[in-house]
Amino acid sequence: MCAPTGLAQAADPDPRQAEITKTAEAFVEAFHNGDAKAVAAMWAPDGDFVDLEGRVMKGRDAIEKDFVELFKENKGLKLRIDVASVRFLNGDTAIEDGTTTVLAPDGSTPSRARYTNVLVKKDGKWLLSSVREAPYVPPTHKDHLRSLEWILGEWVDPASEGHVAHAIFEMSPDGNFIISMRAVDVKGTFLDNGTQRIGWDPAAKQIRSWSFEPDGGFGDGVWTRNPDDTWTVKTNSTLQSGHKVSSTTTITRVDADTVTWQSKDQNVDGKPVADTPVVTMKRINGK
Repeated sequence: MCAPTGLAQAADPDPRQAEITKTAEAFVEAFHNGDAKAVAAMWAPDGDFVDLEGRVMKGRDAIEKDFVELFKENKGLKLRIDVASVRFLNGDTAIEDGTTTVLAPDGSTPSRARYTNVLVKKDGKWLLSSVREAPYVPPTHKDHLRSLEWILGEWVDPASEGHVAHAIFEMSPDGNFIISMRAVDVKGTFLDNGTQRIGWDPAAKQIRSWSFEPDGGFGDGVWTRNPDDTWTVKTNSTLQSGHKVSSTTTITRVDADTVTWQSKDQNVDGKPVADTPVVTMKRINGK
C-alpha cells in the first residue's frame, strides 16, 4: 500500500495537491501507529485495493481486516511513497502514480512496488476509491542506449600482423551501461588493453563513456550520432605519465558485422599528433 516514511514529490501550486499530500501524511501516521481502522478509513466506503499479489479487497471492512493481519504479523513496518505524478481529471477526481517501499525494522531488503491510486473528494475530504499495485521495475537508461545496440558482441581486427585486437561489448546486468573490454592476442596470450563504460548522462542528455587503462590512465568521451549514421566520439584522457590527450574518433558501420574507426585531431598537451590509420574490425560473435 502507499504509505510513506517521508512523502517525496515535486512542488505543485495547485491547492488540491496540498490536500492530497495531507491525506497521505494522515495515512502515514495511521500506518505507523498500526491503526488498521484509521488506515481503512482513508478509502471511500465502496473503495477497493488490489495488492502486489493480486488479492482484491473491496470495501472498508475487508481492507481493515487485511491491515489488522498485516500489523499483527509485522510489527514496526515503515512505508515510503515516491509520487511520480498527480493528475486531476476534474475538481473531485485525481489519479496518482508512484512507487512504494516497505521497510522492515530488522533491516532486511525493502519491498518495492508501483502503484496507481484513484482519489475522489467527498464532503471536502480526499478518499482512495481505487488502489492498484504492480511489480516494481527499477528505471534504467537502456532506452537511451538502443541506438548503440548494434555494437554489442565481440569484434576483432583481423589485419594486425602477429597481433589480434579484440573488443567485447556487453550490456550491464542493470541495463544502465554498455561495458567494453579490450585485449590484444599476442601469439595466444591475451594482454589487458583496458575497459570502458558507455552510459547516458541525464544532466547533459547525451551518451558518454568512461575509459580505464591497465596502467592507470583514464578518460571520458561524448558520443554523437551523425545524420549519415556514423558516430563521433570526442575524448579527453589523462595518461599514466600525466600527459593530457584529446581526440575525435569517427566510427562507421560498413555493414552489420563490419565497422571502421579512426582518431583525428589528436593533441598531446596541446600539441597536434598525426591521425591514426583507419582500423577495420569484424564481428565474430553477435549480441
